[in-house]
Amino acid sequence: MLNPETLLYALLGGILPVLLWLWFWLKEDAHHPEPRGLIMLSFIAGMAVIAIAIPLEKLAYNALPDRTHLLIAWAVIEEMLKFAAVLFVAIRSRFFDEPADALVYMITAALGFAAIENTLFLLAPFANGEFATGVMTGNLRYVGAALLHTAASGAVGIALGLAYYHSRAMKIFASIIGLSVAIALHALFNFFIIKNSGANMFIVFLHLWIIIVIVIFFFERLKRMMRVTYLPRTVVYAATKKIEKSQ
Repeated sequence: MLNPETLLYALLGGILPVLLWLWFWLKEDAHHPEPRGLIMLSFIAGMAVIAIAIPLEKLAYNALPDRTHLLIAWAVIEEMLKFAAVLFVAIRSRFFDEPADALVYMITAALGFAAIENTLFLLAPFANGEFATGVMTGNLRYVGAALLHTAASGAVGIALGLAYYHSRAMKIFASIIGLSVAIALHALFNFFIIKNSGANMFIVFLHLWIIIVIVIFFFERLKRMMRVTYLPRTVVYAATKKIEKSQ
């Protein structure tokens, strides 16, 4: 039976590093911060959907003998569930009121998912008393899981953010494109890691870091996409009058 102390250590090892990574992304949105309660709820939702992902991935494992098809199926399951979590918790909220919000909430849920993945990964070595091994391998696992889920869900967030001011049909189309890119990134990462049996992982991580830089670039672009037309007319009128008086 699992020792509660072991479970606590695994939770701390899985969640705390991810929270640091989440803090970085929230700092990027410091000028227009989202409600802390909704951020927490999105993180918890990302954690919760792993309870659905595990049985679905086991079914896929039993149903798909081909490794490539299995890796794609696993990627589809995880990316769809993370998107569903954000759709249910945040996107329908009244606080989803600017393009960059899509990226913030998608990354938050993705890191919640990664936190539980890391926790489950640490349970086995910690339960066997192999704390040093768990920490050493867990650190590498943390980097890979956090980067992968950030990059994949970031693609969905970017697509949703770019389509923020467009029609509902365009938003649905953007969601499909974003999810397709996320699934492709996720499947490719898993494929190369398994194919190389852990070798050349740093090369794979380097490519993930490049994608993260691209995500940051689009984050900055989405933050600049706030239109004057999005503001209430009374606010625009008052601002215009203030500028005229100052001149």
